[in-house]
Amino acid sequence: MSNSSPRPHDHFDAIVIGSGPGGEGAAMGLSKAGKQVAVIEREAAVGGGCTHWGTIPSKALRHTVSRIIEFNQNPIYTQHTKSLHSTFAQILSHADSVIGKQTRMRQGFYDRNQCTLLHGNAEFVDAHTLTVHHSDGSADTYTADHFVIATGSRPYQPADVNFSHPRIYDSDSILSLEHDPRHVMIYGAGVIGSEYASIFRGLGVKVDLINTRDRLLSFLDNEISDALSYHFGSSGVMIRNDETYERIEGTDDGVVVHLESGKKMKADCLLYANGRAGNTDKLNLPSVGLTPNSRGQLEVDSESYATEVGHIYAVGDVIGYPSLASAAYDQGRVVAEAICQGNANVRLIEHIPTGIYTIPEISSVGKTEQELTAEKVPYEVGRSLFKHLARAQIAGMDVGSLKILFHRDTREILGIHCFGERASEIIHIGQAIFEQKGEANTIDYFVNTTFNYPTMAEAYRVAALNGLNRLF
Repeated sequence: MSNSSPRPHDHFDAIVIGSGPGGEGAAMGLSKAGKQVAVIEREAAVGGGCTHWGTIPSKALRHTVSRIIEFNQNPIYTQHTKSLHSTFAQILSHADSVIGKQTRMRQGFYDRNQCTLLHGNAEFVDAHTLTVHHSDGSADTYTADHFVIATGSRPYQPADVNFSHPRIYDSDSILSLEHDPRHVMIYGAGVIGSEYASIFRGLGVKVDLINTRDRLLSFLDNEISDALSYHFGSSGVMIRNDETYERIEGTDDGVVVHLESGKKMKADCLLYANGRAGNTDKLNLPSVGLTPNSRGQLEVDSESYATEVGHIYAVGDVIGYPSLASAAYDQGRVVAEAICQGNANVRLIEHIPTGIYTIPEISSVGKTEQELTAEKVPYEVGRSLFKHLARAQIAGMDVGSLKILFHRDTREILGIHCFGERASEIIHIGQAIFEQKGEANTIDYFVNTTFNYPTMAEAYRVAALNGLNRLF
């Protein structure tokens, strides 16, 4: 039943729309500060796209595939038995298990902190009022002093691509893949496209990766981008750079992509992974005076994440860059402090680490070589190859390297770039020193500190010595 006017107990200090990382960060910060908080979630379970369709399932799939590759490449395991083979549909069970654990844990956060959880679709009525439309057709109206929009994003679907075709997928619907393709085409070689190229190729599926740009992940340090391209090529991924589709044609037994260059490509199925759009179209934002951009994203103040309507904030994918779960949670935390104290004393760090879960992983923080060269910064390079580390040799992790960029004169660390298994963990060791103030940020730390041996962390000592030996 729809309420014509809000009841007294339907007013909250703050209403958070969305229970992904950004919404959770805001809700937890607000509730721990004693605020009355409601969280609106349109799905049956909390966690948002991060938990159910994005970060968690894709990384769980990647982990399973990595272990299959590790098994099949180890002669101890494969000496007297056949290689392991699994289909995409078979390895989804591990992802489902992790999603279940994450959902139960996050539901517990809301229960323990006495957040009111409302399931349904939120729609603003005016600047302080919204309606929640429930799945049974009923609706309730609520008011609040503050609102946090944390509705996330969804895969961009161009109108001229038929996503209802049974062989055409986006990064959400690919998690429902039931048949066993022998050949997959991926359109879009960004982070998501590259990660799924690794997953399918690791399962022995033929992969064509269509890149709309001139190089893979062009925001990365060129050497790391080149390493990924080389590794993809050597593992059998066919990369087509600088290509754009003219027409995507679904057939009875697959998909044909007609490229503007005149080429044609065919595969059993297509994963379209080229861009994402903010989930703002159903919120009735004109009623509060907000207008999203062409990608459905909201503009916010960079310090407090307030929109141009001061008591309405936005965090996470719905505000665009950096579109990382790690950053979204902290953005929510900043908003909670801004609401509670009138201003936010906490800030996100300037250099947020990048973690890309290809096989092998990529992670970086700080400046790239091309950025430092353009800025005319006198930097030097320290490099360590994983194949020379005892721990990597023990684990059979020969592929990979760590690169430290540092100032020739001050020895200040300027950037760290890692390619190889566990790169997203390894990066944090260097990040801890990189984030220190003044003279505490120095490459000498890695020479003067004794590391456990054998470890992957030792790569920092090796890279630091390598770089310092270049000074004169």
